[in-house]
Order: sequence, then structure tokens, then C-alpha cells
Amino acid sequence: MNATDLRTTPRSSALDRDTAMRMAATEYQRVADLLGSLEADQWSAPTDCPGWTVRDVAAHMLGMVEMAASVREQMRQTRKARQRSTGLFIDALTELQVGERAAMTPAQIVDRFVLRAPKAVSGRRRTPGFIRRRPMADPPEVDGRTEEWQIGFLVDVILTRDPWMHRIDVCRAAGAELVLTADHDGVLVADAVTEWASRHARPYTLHLTGPAGGQWSTGHGGPELELDAIEFTRILSGRAPGTGLLSIQVPF
Repeated sequence: MNATDLRTTPRSSALDRDTAMRMAATEYQRVADLLGSLEADQWSAPTDCPGWTVRDVAAHMLGMVEMAASVREQMRQTRKARQRSTGLFIDALTELQVGERAAMTPAQIVDRFVLRAPKAVSGRRRTPGFIRRRPMADPPEVDGRTEEWQIGFLVDVILTRDPWMHRIDVCRAAGAELVLTADHDGVLVADAVTEWASRHARPYTLHLTGPAGGQWSTGHGGPELELDAIEFTRILSGRAPGTGLLSIQVPF
């Protein structure tokens, strides 16, 4: 099943700016707390990201934080990723981020993440409106299709969804506790549900369980779905298989 959300304008954020930045700060802190709690052997555990260990995921997250914290670093990473890209830009970018941090110890990754995360939030918050409204220069691909996004969608939404999903990856791989609350994770899940519904544009009833869950419905006669909120987002991200409306992917 393919998405039916045929947009004529670049995708923009549905979150207000204050909420988006509050969630960014909270997510970065939860990632820092999680990484700082890991034992040495947990860093080498394989994750749901093909070919990546916990350490690789952490290196990528640090690379994204440093990119968001500095315009100069953003330009440098973008330039180098474009130079080495033979496929999707995001694949070249993440490969660059992991490779450039290959010599860092886990402790160095954690310390650097803690240092740069607040600056990443500040950098994202300072992005001016005329920049936020521009379409991204390197359009991403979702479910096999190239999409147009406003830079503001990346800054307010994706740069928080990405570490959030990777926090789930790390917890699953390392056997660590996944901290979930309604006022943070529940807001993020609700935003993903809204986007998922706009992408398929069909009637549905959805009941997501757990601390980040809730209930949503649109129209009549659609399928009734009930599952764990985290598993729902993993399916939408492509990390787990989905059928019917659950085959519609949402970017994380």
C-alpha cells in the first residue's frame, strides 16, 4: 500500500516552536542519561540499524548534535557528505558521522554529547523563519519516494524524532530501561500519528498502549488497530514489518 498524501507544498512542522524546542532539550537529555549509564560491553551490542552497534548509533547521534550546534559544522558535514555521496545523501552523511568518530571512546562520545547538546537546542531555536520556510536542498526519500520538506520540518521534528528512535534502538540492543512519559514521548507519538493519518488519508481507529499511547480515529468503516505505542513507531520507521495502513512509513 502506497501513501495517498499527495502534497503540493513542502512538508512543514505541525508542532509549535516552544513545544518542539522543549522536546528537543528533553530528548537530548534522555539520550545523554542513557549513554552515560551504559556499561563497556553494551556499547558493542548490535542494533536494529543494519551494520551498526550501539557505539555507531551514539556516534551518529553525536554527529547530528554537532551539526545542529554549529552552522560552520553543518556546512562542513554537508559538503563532505555530498562529495562522497553515490546514493542517498542521508546515507553518506551518517556514514561520515560514524567514521569521523571511530577513534573516540564511549566516554568521549558521552562527554562531547553532553557538552554540545544544549548548543544544538540553541542552534535549532535560532533558525530564522525565512530559513525554516525554505525547502531542503537535499530532498529526503520516504518509503521509496523523494519528498519536499521545509527546513523547519527537519529542525523542529526530524532532529528530535531521530535521537528518540535511536534511543529505542539503544535500549533494545543494550537491554537498558526505556524511559517514557506522556508529556514527552506521548507528544512525539501523537505527532507521528497525525502525520501517518495524513499520509494514508483513510478512515481508521487506533489505540496505542503504554505510557506514550492514546486513542485516535477518523471517519467510519476503517480498520481498528491496537498495539504498543513504541512498536507502532518502529513499524512506521521501517524497523518492523507492517501490513495495511501500518505499511505507510513515517520518517524518523
